[in-house]
Amino acid sequence: MQPLTDSSLPAFFIAADRASSRAQKTALASNRIRLIAAVVAAIGGVFSLVMWSIDVWALVALVSFIVALSAELFIAIERPERFWYQARAAAESTKTLSWRYAVGADPFFQSMATTEADTLFRARVGQVAKQVSGAVDIPTGDASSPTPEMKLLRASSLENRRARYLADRTEAQRDWYTRKAASNRTWARGWRTFLISAELVAVVLAAGRLFAGWTVDLAGVLAAIIGAGAAWLALKQHVTLRAAYSLTAAEIEKQIPSLLAASEEEWPISVADAEDAISREHTMWLASRGEVNEEIG
Repeated sequence: MQPLTDSSLPAFFIAADRASSRAQKTALASNRIRLIAAVVAAIGGVFSLVMWSIDVWALVALVSFIVALSAELFIAIERPERFWYQARAAAESTKTLSWRYAVGADPFFQSMATTEADTLFRARVGQVAKQVSGAVDIPTGDASSPTPEMKLLRASSLENRRARYLADRTEAQRDWYTRKAASNRTWARGWRTFLISAELVAVVLAAGRLFAGWTVDLAGVLAAIIGAGAAWLALKQHVTLRAAYSLTAAEIEKQIPSLLAASEEEWPISVADAEDAISREHTMWLASRGEVNEEIG
């Protein structure tokens, strides 16, 4: 049986996933522009170069402050981070509903008639779509119904459903969280090394002004760079994500023996437990950003 990939999930999931990616890129780009502009403005405030009666560096500082202010206003008004979080919550909720349906897990038990399960699935996805209508443009047509691939998997034997769920959902998610934990660990170490190095250089520059009579305030520039780096590190949350992803990967790994041993009667609850382990990580991710969407899904 063919793998059940993200492209085999309902159109609403694909729309929410794309909306989340777009909003994430917009949020990160606007924050990046704001922080870089603030650093450039600090540099412009240090130097002076007069050409044709205009201080070029003062002009650079002015333009940079305007850019930083514009980015700040854009973030405050458009709130791309909120759209990012809402769309991601919708995509993850739809994905877990899709897998629960496709493998016959709670609440889409195999004992349910096909029409009953399909109706319940559409209702649950429709509820998710309604809650995030401001962040996700709902596709035209039947965007919340189970796809043919999902129905085919649901109609197969327990062993087929087990094999696909373990390979395409459980193990795939475990491997993803493991890779992301390692990546965030590397980024966290890199940023911490950069910030510590910048702080050491700033100490030297400040000492130079105090004891060697240096007149150029490069320490102020370093302070701006350190502040921008700390703000970016707080936005990306590499340390928090590393811990959360490592824990989730371990929790998913613990679910595999239960999934392998589950009988037809035990299967719906075993899958529900595995999905809950994944959902807990996403709930914590939202909470760490001040967005708790407990009702979604």
